[in-house]
Amino acid sequence: MTQLLIQTSAPDYSAWKAAFDAEAENIAAASLTPLQIWKGDANAILVLFEVHNRKNAEAWLAKQSALGQPYQSQFLETA
Repeated sequence: MTQLLIQTSAPDYSAWKAAFDAEAENIAAASLTPLQIWKGDANAILVLFEVHNRKNAEAWLAKQSALGQPYQSQFLETA
């Protein structure tokens, strides 16, 4: 199973979550299923997705980057 872990930061989690939820259709179209969201120190937000099609997921990440979303990301394989 392939998963995608992204990390970003937002000073206002509620505003970020509303924007993330508004992106749900595009996330699903990118063959991604959100599995878990964590809030960390210093406004850090991490999201774990199940990846159903890596090429679609990579295209979604590229689009987010072009729109100015500073996501750090890593594809992971279950070991």
